[in-house]
Amino acid sequence: MKGVVLASGLGTRLMPLTAATNKHLLPVFNQPMIFYPIQTLAKAGVDEVLVVTGGPHAGHFLPVLKNGKELGLKHLEFAFQDGTGGIPAALSLAEDFADNDSLVVILGDNTTDADISQAVANFKNGAGIFLKKVSDPERFGVPEFDSQDKTRIVKIEEKPTSPKSGFAVTGLYIYDNQVFDIIRTLKPSGRGELEITDVNNHYLKNGQLAWFELEGFWSDAGTFDSLFFSNQYWAQKTSPNNKQD
Repeated sequence: MKGVVLASGLGTRLMPLTAATNKHLLPVFNQPMIFYPIQTLAKAGVDEVLVVTGGPHAGHFLPVLKNGKELGLKHLEFAFQDGTGGIPAALSLAEDFADNDSLVVILGDNTTDADISQAVANFKNGAGIFLKKVSDPERFGVPEFDSQDKTRIVKIEEKPTSPKSGFAVTGLYIYDNQVFDIIRTLKPSGRGELEITDVNNHYLKNGQLAWFELEGFWSDAGTFDSLFFSNQYWAQKTSPNNKQD
C-alpha cells in the first residue's frame, strides 16, 4: 500500500495568506499543514508517499519535507500538476507511482488524529471512504443512507444544498488500482472539474465501496474558519496548558 497526498490548487479561499506560499505549507499550530496528512499515513504504516502539488509555490515543499525521513517515510516523491481539474485529475498523476498497488489518498489540508491503520491493513480491493459527522455537510460530499439499512450508502452527493445526512466524506480514501481506469471515464461536472464523488459513486454502483467513520478529531483547513479551528485543536492537544476554562 502506497500513499498519495494531494496538495495542489491555488488556495484562493485563503488569500492573501496563499499569496506568499502554498496553502498546505501554512502553519497549523507548530507544524506546516501538510505534516498532518503525512503523519496520518506514516502512523498507518504507509511509508512510500507521493505529494502532488502545483502552482507558483510548488518548489517551497522541498526544503520543508526534504526526503520525508523526519516524518517517518521510507520514500518520498513529488509530482507537479499543471493547472487544476479536480481531485481525480490530481490523483491521475499517481498512476506510475502506484505501479499497480493500492493507494491511501489524503487531501493535504486534512488534519486528523484518527488511526486508520486497521482499515488500511484489512483493505483488499475496491474502495474505502472515511466519514465524519460535521455541522456543515453541505461543504462536502454527503452520503445518503438506505432508509431501512442505515449502514448502507445508496448515493453520494457533491456539495448538496439539502444534505441527506450529517456526514461528510472526508478527504481520505483508499482505492485499488482500477481507480485510474475509472478516472479516464469521467466527464467534468458543472463546475468544470472532475469530481471524486463520481469516482466513489462508480465503486458504490459496483458494490465495491466500504465506509469507515473516523474516530477522534478531523477537520480540513481550507477556509479561514476551519484553519482557525484546526489551529485551536492542535494547540490544545499539543500543549495542554493552552486550554481555556
